[in-house]
Amino acid sequence: MESYIQYHPVLKAFLAGSFSGTFSTILFQPLDLVKTRLQNPSQNVFTATVNGRIQPGMINIFTNIIRQEHVIGLWRGMVPSVARCVPGVGLYFSSLHWLKVKIGKTRNQDLGAMEAVALGVVARTMSGVALIPITVIKTRYESGVYKYNSLGGALKSIYRAEGIRGLSCGLGPTLARDAPFSGLYLMFYTQTKQAVPKEWMQSPSAASVIHFSCGIIAGIAASLATNPADVLKTKMQLYPDKFPNAFSAALYVHQNYGIKGYFKGAVPRMLRRTLMAAMAWTVFEEITRSIGLK
Repeated sequence: MESYIQYHPVLKAFLAGSFSGTFSTILFQPLDLVKTRLQNPSQNVFTATVNGRIQPGMINIFTNIIRQEHVIGLWRGMVPSVARCVPGVGLYFSSLHWLKVKIGKTRNQDLGAMEAVALGVVARTMSGVALIPITVIKTRYESGVYKYNSLGGALKSIYRAEGIRGLSCGLGPTLARDAPFSGLYLMFYTQTKQAVPKEWMQSPSAASVIHFSCGIIAGIAASLATNPADVLKTKMQLYPDKFPNAFSAALYVHQNYGIKGYFKGAVPRMLRRTLMAAMAWTVFEEITRSIGLK
């Protein structure tokens, strides 16, 4: 077993990915909480009413959470977030490494643009399907609509009330959000990194800055492209009876908020996804280089 852990590259990728995901998940959880509540405005403090519609504000939501739930309230839903993101990031990176080997790429060969999109989509789909029940619980924890006492209690409560369908609701929009995000992110990340002169990557300190900068650029582009799917996923997972499919959620958002509705929560989500992915990739690159995976 010891030799397996020491030498198997897929397990190395999983452990490195899980380790990198732990720090980014904990650090940026407040942004994910605010994003979820922005997309569920009936539970929030509002800045104003415009044309009869409530207008939630990011700063107001932060303030309201701290006032009602104290600072610790910003980390509401941390348990399901860690339960989802830590193994999720590990599964993603290990799947990515396995897929790269399967298509015949050595550790020193760069991925082409379309190869990066395809591998990112497939790797994220594999981890997304495996962890959809935790994704549902995470969304409900953060929304403030449901009052679950524990992760296990939430699983039992949802299964009793809604069955398997409740534990997998929003799978379509989740994959429509996460799979393209990962594909686009990996493409932008690898292509941006390949544009950097090779000699700049020789210094470990410079390499970390370059990895993080490439991650920021990739995260902004991928986050904006996939935010509409994130809005639909949130609606379906919070109100499965009202929104049984993505079309009904999309129709509701369009009729009530217009095109802008598809970009609710875009700022905190973009900040969180961009910084989280950039940090995860930077830490992953450094760990894998130090353990000989790169």
